[in-house]
Amino acid sequence: MKCKVLVLLGCLFFSTLVSAQLEQKLSDDWNDFLHYTVIGRFDLAAGFAQKIIGSNPDPLELLKLSEENPRGYAILVKVHAGNPDLAPLAGKILEIIEKGRFARRTDSEIIIAEIKRLSSTVRGKYTAIERLRNAGEYAIPYMLDAMADQQRKAEFPNITTALPEIGRFAVRPLTASLVTDNLLVKTEVIKALGKIGYPEALGYLKYIVEKDSSAQLRQLASESINQIDSAASGKTAAELFCQNAENYYYKAESLAPASDVNFANIWFWDKDSARLTREQVSKAYFNEMMTMRSCEWSVRADPDFGEAISLWIAAFFRAQDTGIAWPKYFGSGHPDPMTYAVTAGAEYLHGTLGRAIKDRDAVVALGAVEALGRNAGEKSLMYRLKTSQPLIDALTFDDRAVRFSAAIAIARAGPTEQLAQSVLVVNNLAEAISAPADANNWPKYTADIYAIRSCDAMFRLAQTRNKVIDLSTALPSLISATADERNEIKIFAAQILAYLSSPDAQRAIADMALKEDNEIEVRIAAFDALSVSAKVNANILLDEQINQIYSIVQSTTADTELRSGAAAAFGSLNLPSRKVKDLILYQSKT
Repeated sequence: MKCKVLVLLGCLFFSTLVSAQLEQKLSDDWNDFLHYTVIGRFDLAAGFAQKIIGSNPDPLELLKLSEENPRGYAILVKVHAGNPDLAPLAGKILEIIEKGRFARRTDSEIIIAEIKRLSSTVRGKYTAIERLRNAGEYAIPYMLDAMADQQRKAEFPNITTALPEIGRFAVRPLTASLVTDNLLVKTEVIKALGKIGYPEALGYLKYIVEKDSSAQLRQLASESINQIDSAASGKTAAELFCQNAENYYYKAESLAPASDVNFANIWFWDKDSARLTREQVSKAYFNEMMTMRSCEWSVRADPDFGEAISLWIAAFFRAQDTGIAWPKYFGSGHPDPMTYAVTAGAEYLHGTLGRAIKDRDAVVALGAVEALGRNAGEKSLMYRLKTSQPLIDALTFDDRAVRFSAAIAIARAGPTEQLAQSVLVVNNLAEAISAPADANNWPKYTADIYAIRSCDAMFRLAQTRNKVIDLSTALPSLISATADERNEIKIFAAQILAYLSSPDAQRAIADMALKEDNEIEVRIAAFDALSVSAKVNANILLDEQINQIYSIVQSTTADTELRSGAAAAFGSLNLPSRKVKDLILYQSKT
């Protein structure tokens, strides 16, 4: 037994010795880095910086060294800002120091100890408040736990005094806790929010005024609202929540999460455990997630508050564009923003689109336009939002995908009422067909998709003889498309041209059918389109083209299907019967 104790003591001694040696090595490297930086030997300074980083130091130890030498820390910051040779290394050292700062201020044991210190001496209380303020939002769950603990009643007054002292970073967890069933805690949270005086709390407080069953809590919430902003008393909770959502959506600096880490927290109240919980989310879409939460509260307060629904959809589209996986609290199988957008209906989507156009936000605008194109008819598409028509405005948006999608949506709706912007619709459809691929801004896949979608929309208009959108203005583009390198576009172009009463249209179809360089399938499709054109517009071909078609019909070596297609087209031209007689007599000789 004695031997085991000695071995254990030896191990502890060795571990302590190694730890001390590592700390001393880190201290030496830190001091040498600063020394050579000051004397301008940046090559040597870089070597010691790399040693610090490569040693994988304890962030708390490096933080301690930086705090013991404020001048040295200032040198590090200056080098990071103004020395191109050392800046990357200095940045990495600063990141480690910030990790130490974060680890210390969020340490649960330290926070719990400081909450207890609130009820010690006067000096101890002020020291504890300062340290809890530094812990920020991370202190709130432990403070609320202590307030709810019946065995710590004596500490309650000191904790409630300290609660508003945490400042603005306390607002998010405190507002999340307002759904608690503990009336005593809820009362103090309401008071604290009023004392903090931060507008983010207004919607939550007004919600209590409008919905809570307790007259006392309603009165307290009203008083806290007046402390923050007396003008807010005249607004509904739905309006205040939506105002908060707008602030998040447009990334108000006052709502920014703590800057010392690369994530942000979203707070929830767990009813089962009766305490606050948090989920880390990416800063890339934190504002969008909080926009959505604020909008959800707005709709909870007033289900008919449509502006919040439109903004929720916009935020969801913008969050999706980050390409980052959804936060865990979304759960499995959470629908994507397009699912909600299509379900929402035209009125809300126009609100989303109108905002996106005003913001010049191509991501949100495209999402809204695509959703409108899926589920809206003519009346809905031409919806007027105050003094503007968002979908019509989208026709001149500076992002081509938005413009093209808007034109396709309108064309597919088959408008029957006069449309002043019909030329814009056609111009965008025509441009979509011929827009060249660009590896960076307009990849081939995207170019092909929009070209096909545009052709399909134009073909529908042509087939239905739409009188509102005049496709004749797209004639030059459609004729050019018969020579496109993509067979599907060639065929679409011929099918659309078949319905245009222009000699140039019919002759372009014939040229496409007669061109031997085209694949057989393309030529056969062109002859089919020529048959349609002849039936719709009669014969407006050149004699030379007619003779070339006839030569295919009478050929004994031409592809059978091609010959059949040429014959059908020739017959549809309804020419004088001489050619048919010649054909009959020609075959009789053979």
